[in-house]
Amino acid sequence: MRQVLIYPGEDRYWVAECPSLPGCISQGSTRAEAIENIREAIDLYIEVLQEDQLEVPVDNFEALLVAV
Repeated sequence: MRQVLIYPGEDRYWVAECPSLPGCISQGSTRAEAIENIREAIDLYIEVLQEDQLEVPVDNFEALLVAV
């Protein structure tokens, strides 16, 4: 299980990123597509780490909303 940030990006695309996996970012033309794409990106990211016998980072990201 990984925490993912999803937010509107440029050109009407949705951006999805997994902060616990540096550089693991994807996008989609809809929010649902961005979620589907980041799931695939996370799976592939972890698969490559395991193939290279590297440690898979622990998901220790904590989200906090701040009212301004």
